[in-house]
Amino acid sequence: MKHSWILTSLLAFGLPLAAFAQLSPPIAGAGTGAGIHSPNSPIAPLVERADVLPWSMLTEVKTKSVKNRLLPVFTPQVQALNDKPQRIQGFMMPLEPGERQRHFLLSSVPMSCSFCTPGGPESMVEVKARTPVKYTLEPVVIEGRFAVLADDPYGLYYRVSDAVGVK
Repeated sequence: MKHSWILTSLLAFGLPLAAFAQLSPPIAGAGTGAGIHSPNSPIAPLVERADVLPWSMLTEVKTKSVKNRLLPVFTPQVQALNDKPQRIQGFMMPLEPGERQRHFLLSSVPMSCSFCTPGGPESMVEVKARTPVKYTLEPVVIEGRFAVLADDPYGLYYRVSDAVGVK
């Protein structure tokens, strides 16, 4: 829960996620769902699914420095996803209290895992749900309108809006 608190605090105080990315090392194998994950963790890493957008595609982003800010430079494949419906699998990181969440981050690694290293903004997607999604420590799949964010004020790289939980 330590990392969840840190990221929530960073967002609450307006620190861009790009700055958080500079504080944490990249995730080895983030695209496969492997991440840096202990076999002793009670939470299993993501299992690859053919019906969801792979994290490996989202984490292939580079950054450039523009006027003391880090901005993402996306691959053409990622840019082509902008404003299209997508399914994404990940672990919920609530941004508000409560059992049912309308606004949360979806992460490629479980944020409650004390043995997992969180990634930067390339390994998280902001979710704004149409209907509340029940919080769980298990992986969830959401579907909605995917946005590639070139210059988000909070440093986010991706957002899914009008999202719904998928079985």
